[in-house]
Amino acid sequence: MAKKVVASLQSGEGRNFTKCIKMVKSPKSGAYVFEEEMVHNDHIKDFFGN
Repeated sequence: MAKKVVASLQSGEGRNFTKCIKMVKSPKSGAYVFEEEMVHNDHIKDFFGN
C-alpha cells in the first residue's frame, strides 16, 4: 500500500507537499509525542515555528 501512496504523491501536485515530523512535550504526561503532518512546501517554517 505504501508504494501506491508514494506514487500518487510524486505525480503532479504531490511534489509540493512534505511530510513533517516534530517532537512535542505532552503537558499531560510530560513524555515526548511526535506530531506528523503533510505540509505545503511554503508553510514548513510555520509548522516548526509553532
